[in-house]
Amino acid sequence: MTDIITNYLTGVLIVIGAAFALVASVGLLRLPEFYTRMHAASKAGTLGACVMLIAVAVYTDDTAVASRALAGVVFFLLTAPISAHLLAKAAYAAGYPLWEGSVHDEMPPRAGDKVE
Repeated sequence: MTDIITNYLTGVLIVIGAAFALVASVGLLRLPEFYTRMHAASKAGTLGACVMLIAVAVYTDDTAVASRALAGVVFFLLTAPISAHLLAKAAYAAGYPLWEGSVHDEMPPRAGDKVE
């Protein structure tokens, strides 16, 4: 009985994770500029990968595999937001333009930054 529940829970988690990964990939294709594409990839892609790793931890009988999967979740949650922030900051400093439909640029220009 518990095997059936574990299988269903794992299947649901895999489908949810795959849906988030699909949303991230559609965001990469459809969004207009670098910053919004990076947002889709970092948020939805990270959540999709984490949910799938949790599914691995639920499905496996080996505690070593489950602990590695959960360590991967922690690693994703700690590194993905930081790397996305630094990548966006570097792109902004390099002069990548915002989308024309952007409402407001909250980063004031500093001395030496490119202004377009």
